Amino acid sequence: MQVSEILDALSRYGLLLKQDKILPNVVTLVTGESLASSWWSHARAHEIFTTLSKLSEHPDVLFVKLIRKKDTLVHRSLWPALLRLVDAHEPALLPLISAPARALLRQARSASAPIACSGAVLKELTARVLVYAFEVHTASGRHQMLVEPWFAWQRRVGVSPLESAEEARRLLHGACERVGASVKDLPWHAIRAAAS
Repeated sequence: MQVSEILDALSRYGLLLKQDKILPNVVTLVTGESLASSWWSHARAHEIFTTLSKLSEHPDVLFVKLIRKKDTLVHRSLWPALLRLVDAHEPALLPLISAPARALLRQARSASAPIACSGAVLKELTARVLVYAFEVHTASGRHQMLVEPWFAWQRRVGVSPLESAEEARRLLHGACERVGASVKDLPWHAIRAAAS
């Protein structure tokens, strides 16, 4: 499958997972198979990697841990809705993260450029979509994760959040339904679970 066909599917659904056993995802679109294990060991791993790399560089694609804390591709049309919901749920999510994760979030917000990080605190923040994280290749050839606050990302890409949180919820929940995901699979569902 060509990158253009995957982009068409992403445009139709609004969301696609990178890999999943059931929900629409890039790995299955490339291979025609639903993989139970990591795609890295698949015979077409090189093709999958190349496709994912091209998608990560596409101006209409955002990778974020959105559905089931898994890498999810979000089409540009949903970015304003995502930004509104991230902003609307952040105050309730902050008490659910550890002190080191809150410290990293403060550091990212006060930095003038994306900051390098790794480990459990990075996973904690990205699983709740509290920062935008992306991978870069360093001069030494290593891979490194960088994070930046959403306000810096939205300024950099030139997108603004929707005014209405209700409209944002309707759009994002509709995209979840189109791919067969539940709204319970979204990161802010943890707020309701913690309040119960």
